[in-house]
Amino acid sequence: MKNKLSENILKIITIGAAIITISVLLFIIIFILSKGIPYLKPSLFSLDYNSENVSLLPALITTVAVTVLSLIIAAPVSIFAAIWLCEYAKRGNKLVKLVRITAETLSGIPSIVYGLFGMLFFVSFLGWGYSLLAGAFTLSVMILPLILRATEEALTAVPDSWREGSFGLGAGKLRTVMRIILPAAAPGIFSGIILAVGRIVGESAALIYTAGSVAQIPENVFDSARTLSVHMYALSSEGLHVGEGYATAVILLIVVVLITMSASAAIAKKVGRGGNV
Repeated sequence: MKNKLSENILKIITIGAAIITISVLLFIIIFILSKGIPYLKPSLFSLDYNSENVSLLPALITTVAVTVLSLIIAAPVSIFAAIWLCEYAKRGNKLVKLVRITAETLSGIPSIVYGLFGMLFFVSFLGWGYSLLAGAFTLSVMILPLILRATEEALTAVPDSWREGSFGLGAGKLRTVMRIILPAAAPGIFSGIILAVGRIVGESAALIYTAGSVAQIPENVFDSARTLSVHMYALSSEGLHVGEGYATAVILLIVVVLITMSASAAIAKKVGRGGNV
């Protein structure tokens, strides 16, 4: 009787927590849409930004560029580091423990600290100035532990019997990793990359100190530029175009949803084809 009562209480708490979470999410979405949609107009998608037309298109293009650059830098390092941790390093190795502790520590550092580090190292010490490249490298350091941990968990989830079967058929370590383990772990790796993209798109503090806030389309990686999140922050803090700031939030929300849905569809398609984990 007591066990059944406890189960019912836990069930009610779980359902209540789920309802609260969904309600908060819906409230945020509805609030942003109601505030921003009235200010969505063609002029916001102009190539030129000026005081009369606070176009968000340059920020949108910069967001895509920063995201691609950050993933190009961070994803290979994170994935190959996770492969080394799971497939090549000896279990119980002190270096492995150190890498994992470091990754967990980096995950908990506030983004403003990353911004200050990027400003001191990439902007000042390396002399890159406020630039797209400095912002991308700062964000790559920020998302590196996120992708690494997701990849490590995905690789660990692959059954050891798959490895043993591959070795039994005469395949080497590298071939087993590349042909058997990585394809099986791909959905988990992609999930980590999706989370990293979400953090990049929504980041503002780190980019203000590294990429700057110039509201123009960058001509090269050493130009200063602003992303959608920085653009939204700038408009809101100035107080002159708060409505356009909400409109930018709508576009930012749509971008995140489209990226998540596209990536999820790609993962589902891959799993359906290959029958992976």
